[in-house]
Amino acid sequence: MTATSKGSMQLLTEQDIVLSRQTVRKLAQELKFSLVDQTKMITAASELSRNTVVYGGGGEMRWELLQDGLRNGLRLHFEDQGPGIPDMDLALTDGWTSGKGMGMGLTGSRRLVNEFEIRSVVGEGTCVSITRWK
Repeated sequence: MTATSKGSMQLLTEQDIVLSRQTVRKLAQELKFSLVDQTKMITAASELSRNTVVYGGGGEMRWELLQDGLRNGLRLHFEDQGPGIPDMDLALTDGWTSGKGMGMGLTGSRRLVNEFEIRSVVGEGTCVSITRWK
């Protein structure tokens, strides 16, 4: 598997969340994802960007365009140096929220993608990686 294109952007403000959605839309279109798959990836990216800004205190989104044989994919990483997630099992429970949200950010994003990985260390931050294949 080789990455053919990579990039990153800061996630610090509400405007950055909007820009992350626009970036993911452009990347998904370049990969010729179906409209449904574009929407799934954009929605997941929006939720994870918001988590990075609101709960992580800001961070960055990195992306990679992937190729694995005949398959193309898009992998996104959302990383912050925030407080971390003290109870991962609870955080990955449908409907649970540590704030005023609907509790769909992590679990909803996980359902929208083909691959989902999260690592978090209390006091050091969180990184969520998602991948969608065409």
